[in-house]
Amino acid sequence: MALQVDKEKCLGCGSCIAIAPNTFKLSDESKAEIINPEGDSQEIIKQASEACPTEAITL
Repeated sequence: MALQVDKEKCLGCGSCIAIAPNTFKLSDESKAEIINPEGDSQEIIKQASEACPTEAITL
């Protein structure tokens, strides 16, 4: 799975981090970033992607 975060779209709301905390974290710029693309199950990562209000996370 090719996981990416579009930092231009990211608002830093943190929904991805709440759902998949082993995969995402907030950067110093308050944007989501990937810390471990396999940190959570693929299903959890998919849920985090779907929860993103700006669709900044792509699989």
